[in-house]
Amino acid sequence: MSTLLIQLLIIGLVAGVAGGMFGIGGGAIMVPAMVLILALDQKIATGTSIAAQILPIGLLGAMVYYKNGNLNFKYAAVIALGLIIGNYFGALFANQPFISSEFMKKLYGAFLFLLGFRYLFPNLFSR
Repeated sequence: MSTLLIQLLIIGLVAGVAGGMFGIGGGAIMVPAMVLILALDQKIATGTSIAAQILPIGLLGAMVYYKNGNLNFKYAAVIALGLIIGNYFGALFANQPFISSEFMKKLYGAFLFLLGFRYLFPNLFSR
């Protein structure tokens, strides 16, 4: 399995887990991951994220990105597979009796903080 395929699947899985745990849209994870890890253009990452969530969420938005050449269907399909699987396992984890709402709030807050920090200071993490 290629490194890119594995990276795309992991992006979908992480987005799916976070969606199942926190109820957030997968784009909040997929877009930054594709930009920061895969070095995709922001518009292509956004179009690809929307296509991965296509039924029925992003159909019209994905059409606009497609018409402008800012969508990668292959990437979107692999991420969608990860979303389906990851969302299920994220929901299972979040609904365990030992996972409190307070702990979930802290996990989500830490995730948002780290993501924001990475976006604010990209040169600290350059390759």
